[in-house]
Amino acid sequence: MTLRVIAGSVKGRKLKSVPGDTTRPVTDMVKEALFNILGGEVIGSTWWDVFGGTGAIGIEALSRGAAFIRFSDLNRLPVEIIRENLTTCGLSAKAEIRRGDSFAMLRAAPTRSFDFLYIAPPQYKEMWSEALRLVDANPGWLSEIGQVIVQIHPREYRELHLNLFEKVDERKYGSTLLVFYERRPA
Repeated sequence: MTLRVIAGSVKGRKLKSVPGDTTRPVTDMVKEALFNILGGEVIGSTWWDVFGGTGAIGIEALSRGAAFIRFSDLNRLPVEIIRENLTTCGLSAKAEIRRGDSFAMLRAAPTRSFDFLYIAPPQYKEMWSEALRLVDANPGWLSEIGQVIVQIHPREYRELHLNLFEKVDERKYGSTLLVFYERRPA
C-alpha cells in the first residue's frame, strides 16, 4: 500500500512505511472519512498521535492546518520513519517526536493539553482500552473540548466504563473502526 498525504498543503507527498507488520497504515478512505468528520476543527488544533507508527495521521492533520503534533512510539524504527516523513513534507517544525512507552507517558503528569488524542495501537492486545483508561484517569492531557479518537479493528471493540469520558460516535470502514470519545457533560 502506497502511503501519501491526501489533502492540504503537502497533498500528494509520498510517505515511507515501517517495514514488517508492527504498524498498520491507515487507508486513504479512512483518513478521508476521519478528516471529513472533523472538518474545520483540525485548523489550529493540537494532536498527540499516541502510537505514532508511520506518522500518517498526524502529518495529514498538519497538512490540513493543525498547529502542532506530538508523535510517540516505543520502537526506534517507527520514530525514524516519522522523522523522515516529517522532513520529506517540510513539517518538522510543527512536530515533536518522543520515543518511549506510551502508557508511561499517559500516566505521567500532563505537560500540555491536546485537542485530539489519536490512539491506534497494535491490534488485538487490548492496548486501546488501556490507553483510554489512562486518559480517563489523567484527563489533563486533553483540552476541555478535546476528543479522543480510537482506531481499532471492529472485532476489538467493546463498551468501556469510563468516569469522565463517553463514546459520542463510531464509524466503521471495512476492517477499521473509528470510535470518538468526549468528556461527559458536568
